[in-house]
Amino acid sequence: MVEMTPEQIEKLKAVGRMQKDKLLQMGKDFVTNNDKYEATIFTCNATSCHSGGGQAVYEAFKAALETAGLTDKVRLVATGCMGLCAAGPMTRIEIKGRKPFIYKEMTADIAHLIVEQHVKPLLGQPEAELKLAPHLQEKELSVDLPFFTKQRRVVLKHLGSSDPEDLGEYVANGGYQALMKCLFEMTPEQVLDEIKKSGLRGRGGGGFPTGKKWELLAKAPLVDGEKFIICNGDEGDPGAYMDSCILGGGAHAVLEGMLIAAYATGATSGWFYVRAEYPLALERVELAIKQAKRVGILGKNIFGTDFSFMAELRIGAGAFVCGEETALMMSLEGNKGTPRPRPPYPTEKGLFQKPTIINNVETWANVPQIILNGADWFSSVGTETSKGTKVFALTGKVKHSGLVEVPMGTTVREMVEEVGGGTSTGKPFKAVQTGGPSGGVIPAKELNLPLCYEELKKIGSMMGSGGMIVMDEDDSMVEIAKFYLGFTVDESCGKCAPCRLGGYQMLQLLTKVANGEGTKADLEKIKEIGSAMQKGSLCGLGQTSPNPVLSTMKYFPEEYEALLKKDDEKKGC
Repeated sequence: MVEMTPEQIEKLKAVGRMQKDKLLQMGKDFVTNNDKYEATIFTCNATSCHSGGGQAVYEAFKAALETAGLTDKVRLVATGCMGLCAAGPMTRIEIKGRKPFIYKEMTADIAHLIVEQHVKPLLGQPEAELKLAPHLQEKELSVDLPFFTKQRRVVLKHLGSSDPEDLGEYVANGGYQALMKCLFEMTPEQVLDEIKKSGLRGRGGGGFPTGKKWELLAKAPLVDGEKFIICNGDEGDPGAYMDSCILGGGAHAVLEGMLIAAYATGATSGWFYVRAEYPLALERVELAIKQAKRVGILGKNIFGTDFSFMAELRIGAGAFVCGEETALMMSLEGNKGTPRPRPPYPTEKGLFQKPTIINNVETWANVPQIILNGADWFSSVGTETSKGTKVFALTGKVKHSGLVEVPMGTTVREMVEEVGGGTSTGKPFKAVQTGGPSGGVIPAKELNLPLCYEELKKIGSMMGSGGMIVMDEDDSMVEIAKFYLGFTVDESCGKCAPCRLGGYQMLQLLTKVANGEGTKADLEKIKEIGSAMQKGSLCGLGQTSPNPVLSTMKYFPEEYEALLKKDDEKKGC
């Protein structure tokens, strides 16, 4: 901080108090204004529901409320992801004094019926009986569904039940109070200690202790007066959409987490790195940054303190390898996204050769809740070594697919049979793929496996960013392995030989086997190449890309053997 006179310091503090009071008043104003409404209609306008006509549903409700003369009594909100994507577009009705009500598979043409038959008759009459036409009754989705009741929502707490573009509502829900607590009640060292004590680990896949990473940056000296933090929003696993939904429905929580980390580590600037194919997430991040600048949350001397921090948005082109932190930094610098050898680690030489840490979206979003509620609160959930909750994208052949948040240690069985409602086909469950192209399959015999870092690693899979793809007895494990390997071969940057050559050779052999022309020698060669890639590749993409192949070979060897050349079997080769 530049040397100032006592008068200048007092003036700065006065301006900071005004900024702080103004922000808190926004939250109070939201509560006051919201109290006048007797009901709220939330229409899901996240990417999935939007593609299914969510915007048209919102516009239909808007017109229906205007026609009924209820705009001063009913609040209409286009909200973030409600979670149960399989039932989208969804609408949530909240009327004071009554249990929330959810409509599934919404269409614009029934919005006026819901206003007339559901909302209007119950306003001011919480005990009144709800009478719906049969075709509306068919659209009812119980809030007591295990998909909802089995969750423990921390990161997703307000997604689907708040306006992601209303800063006042975020503040009313406790937003930026964690930042204020840090700035006015805690030293940077105390913040670091709280994050370390919580046991929070990176939610991007590696599971590195967050507090330890922050501590390394805090100890690193400034280089040319700078050190950086980055939000990794380059989620690219097939079937994964956790981070894009969190940014689309709660960008301010992620930004607040980054601000807290900057205060704790002495970072001066930060970046959101979000891939271009997530337009809604990009829009919400850009809006959050603008709103934060306007009220003094970003900039110099935040709230009149000596803490200054600025954040910017950068758009990624969609290269899967840029999910690896050093490749991401290369891309941010304007270069081709290829990984760097480590050491030196980013906390020593990161972005522009200056000390840097990178955490993913979900990790950042956990931070404000840890500061507000305490490390003990956070660590009381989960397992001994995997603390807190985890957000998963539960997809594939599962009845209730969508975005879910459950305590670490929840079993595969609970996820598939209870939260997911079993297979969508009614056929026996066969396996679930976790961790995307970097992970492996969990077979049916491991249904009681707890979903946590160590247990997944033991069986040859990994947490990854949280994708879970459910498969039934009709799915071919060979084809699944071939799909994922083909994806990583296409996405390889080509910098190192083990990944560039090994992945291609593995895919050629796997294709040969899938076509019924493989031999037992080919299977052994696949394992040999996979092992070499795991040990010799420069970054996580090459090191983990053999996982889907090796895990399916381990748990479903009969499927590979059934495809071998018949004459090879006779020769015993």
